[in-house]
Amino acid sequence: MAKALIMDVTLCNGCHNCQIACKDEFVENDWPPYSAAQPDTGHFWMKTNEFVRGTVPKVKVAYVCTPCMQCDTAPCMKAATGGAIYKRDDGIVIIDPVKSKGQKQIVDACPYGVIYWNETTGIPQKCTFCAHLLDRGWKEPRCVEACPVGALTFGEYDDLKATIQQKGALPLNPEFGTQPRVYYIGVPKKFIAGALVDSSTGECLNGADVTVKDTATGTTTAGKSDAFGDFWFDGLESNKTYEVTISATGKTSKTISVTLATDTNLGDIQL
Repeated sequence: MAKALIMDVTLCNGCHNCQIACKDEFVENDWPPYSAAQPDTGHFWMKTNEFVRGTVPKVKVAYVCTPCMQCDTAPCMKAATGGAIYKRDDGIVIIDPVKSKGQKQIVDACPYGVIYWNETTGIPQKCTFCAHLLDRGWKEPRCVEACPVGALTFGEYDDLKATIQQKGALPLNPEFGTQPRVYYIGVPKKFIAGALVDSSTGECLNGADVTVKDTATGTTTAGKSDAFGDFWFDGLESNKTYEVTISATGKTSKTISVTLATDTNLGDIQL
């Protein structure tokens, strides 16, 4: 049965435990025939990427971890020669540390940029899902074991399929067409935010109705401003036009058109 990994971006707090556990397992440790030792610098077989979104004071931070995606249609396999890369029955893609020597084209073939070149040994290297441990009876890779918030879930794809569907988990960059076995919940999209001010008192406007309408589909999402007058609408699609409508009892409604190229703070809005 094929293995799969789910990464819940909404839970990750950027502690880097997964990244550190990977280093602990592989730096200076050879695990033949699965992998040669990982260099102590320059390689991140499991990497925690930080994404800062928006502008002060409306800022969000998200963390997205990127191991090898263990693609079913792996471009690295097509680029390799002499059987340097193979896919196991459990779906894990392995770069043979002996047969891959000198094959730097394997690094360039990965559209996700998660294969690294070892200058000292002259081989391409990447995450193995800790296959050497799984074959010894471990239930999960070191990175998953080390996650303190449960942001990483590992197992058989058939066992995880229901969660993937229910949570709307998707691979990164599905347009690559590589059929990866790493799925992500809550990958950041775009947001529209702002702050409402009562023009008659100068105070924050709490409880105002705010809606965001996708002008192409007509889909509308409703919300209210909080005690600080703030409102947030996250999970919006890039390069679409939205109409933000604000209304409150005794106030004249306002509608603002936003073409969403990036996370947008509308600033203080008088009502």
